Amino acid sequence: MSAMTAAVPFWRAAGMTYIGYSNVCAALVRSCLKEPFKTEVSSREKVHFSLSKWTDEKQQKPTVRTDDE
Repeated sequence: MSAMTAAVPFWRAAGMTYIGYSNVCAALVRSCLKEPFKTEVSSREKVHFSLSKWTDEKQQKPTVRTDDE
C-alpha cells in the first residue's frame, strides 16, 4: 500500500491538527449542554499556562498567562 492510498484521519485530511479537532469537538459539546451544566463547564473553558524565558541555560521566573491574552 503506497503512502498516497493509506488511510488518513479525517481531521488530518481537512488540514487540522488533532488539538484543533479536539478543541472544535469540545466547543460543540459545551454548546449543546443545558443549564446548570453549561455554566458549570464554562469556568473550565479557559486555559492557563506559564511561559519561561531561558538565558545562559538557566530558566527565568515563569509568567502565568491565560488563553485570552
